[in-house]
Amino acid sequence: MPSDQQRMLTRAAREVIDGQIVNLGIGLPTRLFHYLPDGMNVLVHSENGVLGCRPRHEGETPDIDMIDSGGAYITTRPGASVFDSATSFAMIRRSRVDVTFMGAFEVDQEGNLANWKIPGKFSPGIGGAMELAQKVARLVVLCSHNDKHGNPKILTRCQLPLTASRCVSRIITEKAVMDVTPKGLEVVEIAEGLSVAALREATDATLLIDESRLGRF
Repeated sequence: MPSDQQRMLTRAAREVIDGQIVNLGIGLPTRLFHYLPDGMNVLVHSENGVLGCRPRHEGETPDIDMIDSGGAYITTRPGASVFDSATSFAMIRRSRVDVTFMGAFEVDQEGNLANWKIPGKFSPGIGGAMELAQKVARLVVLCSHNDKHGNPKILTRCQLPLTASRCVSRIITEKAVMDVTPKGLEVVEIAEGLSVAALREATDATLLIDESRLGRF
């Protein structure tokens, strides 16, 4: 039986369209590499200066000069290019990246994102997430629905320092797929076996749910 993370990644892979330039944020989103369909023509962008990167397969000797923005060893697909950080961020700022996937500490019903700082804990800085969140046309958050203490991460309003405001398009958790809309947070799919009541109980945000149109994943 697939784990919650495997189900989330399988569902998230359906968000990627053939021919897109895709950015995968640090953490769970980087594993999305392994869930894209074979033969899909996608260029994965890493903001430290690679377009067309792919994960290093088991048994491949790592190239110490080839890492992604999170410091993991990567390799490249045919047709890939490598360039400086200024060029990489010029791509982002000119909206040449089609979609980015990010994790979150908190995300709210207005599409605000907090994923870089927990007060009192060390953080290396906001980094490229701020640029990606502001400039990429579509931002999909991929995160657990609740934190390790059971507290909701899908909130009415973020409490942690924001990465960017009103930037999130879609949220995918192990419990639901939710779209940020002008009317609020609309649930488009719910996990198999989970009731609407249980989803509402696990969520701080106000959820818009039309059960007659609700999908399952």
